[in-house]
Amino acid sequence: MTHSSLDFLRFKRGIDGGSSGELQTAIVSYRKKFPWSLLNPFLQVDLVSTVHIADKEYFTALQDVLESYDCVLYEMVASRESIESRRNTIPESKMRGSSTKGIDILGCIQRWMARILMLDFQLDSLSYQAANWYHADLDYETFELLQLEKGESFFSFARDMTLRSTKAMLQPASSSPEDLGPWRSKLLWASRVLPMPLIGRFIIANICADAGNQAPAYPEIEALSRLDFGAAIKVFLAKRLTTKFTEATADVEEKSVIIGDRNKAAVDSLRKAIQEGHNRIAILYGGGHMPDLGRRLREQFDLDPCRVQWITAWSIRKRNLNTSSFPFLKTMAQVSGWPWNRYQTLAWLIFSSVLALDLLFWEHFFRTSVDWVSQIGTGLLGYLA
Repeated sequence: MTHSSLDFLRFKRGIDGGSSGELQTAIVSYRKKFPWSLLNPFLQVDLVSTVHIADKEYFTALQDVLESYDCVLYEMVASRESIESRRNTIPESKMRGSSTKGIDILGCIQRWMARILMLDFQLDSLSYQAANWYHADLDYETFELLQLEKGESFFSFARDMTLRSTKAMLQPASSSPEDLGPWRSKLLWASRVLPMPLIGRFIIANICADAGNQAPAYPEIEALSRLDFGAAIKVFLAKRLTTKFTEATADVEEKSVIIGDRNKAAVDSLRKAIQEGHNRIAILYGGGHMPDLGRRLREQFDLDPCRVQWITAWSIRKRNLNTSSFPFLKTMAQVSGWPWNRYQTLAWLIFSSVLALDLLFWEHFFRTSVDWVSQIGTGLLGYLA
C-alpha cells in the first residue's frame, strides 16, 4: 500500500461547483492488526496532518482535538537553546522568537502569505506549552549539519521535487483521468507538455472536461472573474497541495533532510513515547511529511491505518460583491442587455487583455521563427547553388 498526499490533504469543491470549496487535513489513526493488537490493545498512533497557515477556527478545533492525547509529538526545527527553554517551561513568546533561528525566511514567507490570504499562522495559534507536548524534530544545529553533509538546501530540495513531479506529469498514463478516452487523454497531455497560447489551453481543458461534471475546469479563473483574488489564490494553492504526484517524489523525500531525516527524528521520539507507556499518541506534522511517516509506521511498527477524520483548514467562500452602480450604467446595461455586473466586466477586460498580450507574443514568436527558418533555408540554397 502506497500513501500519497491525497491520503492526508484534500480539496473539496463547493456544492455550487464554482470557486468555493474546502482544503481539509486528515487525522489518520493507526493500530496493530489482530492478533498482534492483543499484545498492546490500547496503542493508537494518529498522524495529525496540518497546513501551517489556515483559518483561526481550524487551529482552535485542532487544539481541542489534541487535548485528548496522552502525548503530542510536534515538529519544529528549533535551536537547542529554544528546545531547552521549552523543557524548562520558559514563556512561550520567547520560544517562538527563537524557534526559527536560521530559517527565519520561511517563517516570514508563511506569515506574509497568511496576511495576504487573511489566514492565521500555526506558531501564533497553537499552544505548545502543555506538559504532554514533546518536541519530536531535529534541532537546528543538527539540521544544518546534515544538510551540509548531503549538500542539500531548501532550494535544491525544491528543485528536485519540481523536476520529479514535472516528469510524472509528462507521463500520459498518470496525468490524464481514466474516463477521458484515448484521443482526449492525448489532447490533454499535449496541452500540458507542448507550448501553446493560453486560449488553446483553456479550449482543450473545456473539451476534455468531464461531460457529467458541471464544475469549471479552472475554478480559480471563475474566482478571478469576480475579482476575488483571495479565493483565486487559495483555490490555486489548494489544488497544488493535493496533486497526485507525491508517489513520484517519494524517494527524494525519504533521502532528504527536510523530510526523511526529520521524519526519522519523529519516529525515534515515537518509539521513546511507546516505551514510556503512552498509548494514545499524536504526531503533529505538516501534510508533506505524512506519506513517508505512514510508510514508517507500517514497516517499523506494524501499524495499519484504521480510521480517518477530516478537519477543514481553509473554508473558501464566494465573496458577496456589492453590485450597486451608477444609475446611467444600470440603464445602459438594461438597454443593451449586458449580463454582467461591473466586477465581472472589469475582470473580463483584464482577462481579455492578458489573452491578447499572450496571442501577440505567440504571433511575434512564430513570425520570428518563420523568418529565421526562411533565412536559413535561403542561405542553404545559396550555398548549395
